[in-house]
Amino acid sequence: MHRQYREIQSLEELQQLLATNERIERCVFQDMDFSAMPSEECTCRYYDCLFMGCTFSKPMRVQIDKSCLIFSHIDVPYNCFRNTLYAAEELYKGYRMGVPESYQQCFDSVVYQHYLQKGKSTTDIKETLARTLHDHSISNSLHDLLAEYDERLVVGIMGGHGLKRTDKAYQKIVRISKRLTEQGYLMISGGGPGAMEATHLGAWMAGRLDAEVYDAMRILAQAPAYTDPLWLDTAFQVRTKYPQTTFKSVGVPTWLYGHEPATPFATHIAKYFENAIREDGILTIAKGGIIYAPGSAGTMQEIFQDAVQNHYLSFGYASPMVFLDTDYWTNEMPVFPMLKKLSEQGKYRNLILDIADEEAEIIESIKRFIQK
Repeated sequence: MHRQYREIQSLEELQQLLATNERIERCVFQDMDFSAMPSEECTCRYYDCLFMGCTFSKPMRVQIDKSCLIFSHIDVPYNCFRNTLYAAEELYKGYRMGVPESYQQCFDSVVYQHYLQKGKSTTDIKETLARTLHDHSISNSLHDLLAEYDERLVVGIMGGHGLKRTDKAYQKIVRISKRLTEQGYLMISGGGPGAMEATHLGAWMAGRLDAEVYDAMRILAQAPAYTDPLWLDTAFQVRTKYPQTTFKSVGVPTWLYGHEPATPFATHIAKYFENAIREDGILTIAKGGIIYAPGSAGTMQEIFQDAVQNHYLSFGYASPMVFLDTDYWTNEMPVFPMLKKLSEQGKYRNLILDIADEEAEIIESIKRFIQK
């Protein structure tokens, strides 16, 4: 059986490898610039390696054996071979505070316009290949990050994008996410506005006083909905006033819904082209459970997809499905009593269901799972 390929993500890491090896085998180099390497470091031979979106010097290219695979850059406005997740600063590069219309010139918007121009379901083989390679690189970077965490400490929050910053449910999600983050959980969401933004705001404000959280929400309340011109400005104001360097959270948005801006409060952003990969990915990685805040069709889809994964123990065990807002999930969208009944009848098996209104009860439901 062949040993796995080793990923090399920096010239420093490569130099350490060169110091102890006369030849390099079965390594993957992604989005690396070899042209800056000193010529004396370009004498090592490379066998059965993958070079994805790399730049070479002439001496370096001579050392690459024909057993290697080289994937060249593709002429699209995004990097197909990136080896890190996005950050808000990268997605919003080109955005100017106080000039909301400058969003049209930022990187995120340029990619979205390209996506629309080529077609959401394009048959252009160059474009479909570029998108597939891009999404593969995002998944690879996401798995690298998740490897740092106990998988049962990864928790997702699902809910509507239309939830306003001034809504009580938004504020509850902020406080729930803040406390779970402070207790070692990695919070995940779809990375957009509404309930998703609240998830990442809570993680962003982890470690801070409640008074500072209230102040942050006061600033954001000036633009309650993501359609308000100052929605992005107020988010960056909070980021500037309350910087975060300790705690992480992961947003997983998609250009399929590119009209919804990605929240700048997610410290790591896994933005995909293919929404199916993105939706399945969130449910797959949130092995510590999912909290369902009020939402509509999209949230309903995620609930039943999650129920199927838990029913079949697709990943070895079932994870909690915790519903926030008893009245909403019992009367307005009566999903919880239906799942409860189907579970009792044996139509769905292995479901770990809970419902509550109080933040402490929601947190306890999530924590109870890892304490088993």
